[in-house]
Amino acid sequence: MLRFEVLILGNSSATPMFERHPTSQVVNYNEQLFLIDCGEGTQMQLSKYGIKSNRIDHIFISHLHGDHYLGLVGLVSSMHLVGRKADLHIYGPAALQEILELHFKYSETVIRYNIIFHPTNPDQEEILFESRMLTVRSFPLIHRIACTGFRFDEGKRAASLRADKVEALKIPKVYFAALKKGIDYVDPQGNVFAASELTLPAPASRSYAFCSDTVRHPIYLSSIEGADLLYHESTFLHEMLDRAKETFHTTSLEAAEIAKETHVKKLLLGHYSARYRTLQPLLEEAQAIFPNTELSVEGKWFLV
Repeated sequence: MLRFEVLILGNSSATPMFERHPTSQVVNYNEQLFLIDCGEGTQMQLSKYGIKSNRIDHIFISHLHGDHYLGLVGLVSSMHLVGRKADLHIYGPAALQEILELHFKYSETVIRYNIIFHPTNPDQEEILFESRMLTVRSFPLIHRIACTGFRFDEGKRAASLRADKVEALKIPKVYFAALKKGIDYVDPQGNVFAASELTLPAPASRSYAFCSDTVRHPIYLSSIEGADLLYHESTFLHEMLDRAKETFHTTSLEAAEIAKETHVKKLLLGHYSARYRTLQPLLEEAQAIFPNTELSVEGKWFLV
């Protein structure tokens, strides 16, 4: 099975606190690594958890609050210092390009590799990246400044061979790929063997949705509908609902209600307020509404 998993590098809101770092995640799809957000200390977290930064070719930044991007200049600079040559694609608010250029201008840094910047649109859903087996979309969130979420959708997966039948018919390996695509096998005598009888049904495609900073709002619900794994900010307990609305954030109870309403399979909480040393109350509040909820934990991989 192709790997599809998420590593949490940081899950704190606003400031590092209680050994929790600002927001950052790595998505691994079939050994292709993508970085979502890049809060302060991200490159140290990558090193701590054994991720080589030069394996990352695509970085997605949700918005321009510091806890989501202040680690980016350091990471990009370190990639330069260790001799990166591959292109780096950065997706984020248009102003982020100017921020990067100003840093490099006044530090007199000439990056030796190409940075290809892709401005995101905070007003509508759009495709940012597309390959044969993976599509990444951005979608609008409602925060104090322009902000987007991201969704990773796996393409149609291939059927698997029924080894017993394939071996019994002595079918050459050269035909395996065609069988997996649903193409029937014709032996040298002209006998036709249906692909459907020689394969097992393809597994369902998987999806991961990331909602960083946002107040609860219907605008993005269709964009996360049915995701296998949803990371949704849960900055406060619901007793702090007024503060959540004031700061354009979500409570853990609201995150759970959103997960239930959009029929996702699993919910990950994150973006915890520094007021909470212990996170168990947020988890319990969410699980009362949506049982299949977990806390995002730094250094832990979560399967999609």
